[in-house]
Amino acid sequence: GGGVADPLRMNGSEIIRAVRDAGIVGLGGAEFPTHVKLLPPPGKTLDCLIINGVECEPYLTADHRLMLERTGDLLGGIRLFMRAAGVGCALVGIEENKRDACDALRRMIGEAGDVVPVLLEVKYPQGAEKQLIKALTGREVPRRGLPADVGVIVQNVGTAVAAWEACRLGKPLYERVVTVSGPAVREAGNLMVRIGTLFKEVIAQCGGLTGDAGLLIMGGPMMGVAQWSMDVPVVKGTSGIVAMPAGMARKGEEACIRCGRCLEVCPMGLSPALIRQAVEKGRWDLAAEHGVEECIECGACVYVCATDRNQIQLYKRAKLEIRKGKTDAGRAA
Repeated sequence: GGGVADPLRMNGSEIIRAVRDAGIVGLGGAEFPTHVKLLPPPGKTLDCLIINGVECEPYLTADHRLMLERTGDLLGGIRLFMRAAGVGCALVGIEENKRDACDALRRMIGEAGDVVPVLLEVKYPQGAEKQLIKALTGREVPRRGLPADVGVIVQNVGTAVAAWEACRLGKPLYERVVTVSGPAVREAGNLMVRIGTLFKEVIAQCGGLTGDAGLLIMGGPMMGVAQWSMDVPVVKGTSGIVAMPAGMARKGEEACIRCGRCLEVCPMGLSPALIRQAVEKGRWDLAAEHGVEECIECGACVYVCATDRNQIQLYKRAKLEIRKGKTDAGRAA
């Protein structure tokens, strides 16, 4: 259906319906359906909306540009989310290196105290949901818990803008801002791209790749996924396309030397090396015991690994197997 002239007159259920009908999902990369997030689980009460404007991945700047160029739409989307979730306040987490975005929001908010931009330390992976909640509110989401367990709902900047467009214009989510960046792209930039557009077409708009390009990543360099081909489409969760020279690709793995670096950097307090050993033996039960389901796939353990071990793929596989096991057990029961 078409949009409405003043979306802020819509009630919560109308907003949630518009967001659902527009096919809006989390645009930070998780792609979780937004309308589901806006409905708290039974017995949970929400008192705070957090807008994730941290964008802590290197090379990605799509949310930063949205905060600067679409400030009014962003603020409208934030207020729609507040109404839909039934909360009276919103905190917008922005890293200190994006002060201009914080200033733009403050100017637009003016005297109204319902939305509060907060400058945060520049730190990876501060954009992760649980880390952001802790930084902004001091609340800790319990293990295997959800933000709703501590009365919080987290939405991404791009998701808020998409929600405003859905309610104001009746616009389905058929395009998104994508950062095209990295040392191997000729002209880096942020482009509004239709969902389904092939990477090669997007890259062509940026002058193509340099001759030494050897690694193409969907997403950021820490959490993104390397692509085999340029014939892959932009999807709703494509926050960026990052091209690196061949020399920046990993050299290949060596045996773990038990240096403990991954243990020190894991933001979830897990032991990546122990989880990896369990996964290599196919012991999904042991991987679960060591907390693999808590892994946020931030890539910090891979980045610091002295022996270039890429364990993130293994953790993803373990989560898949554990989920499959639970589903099969449920069916059997």
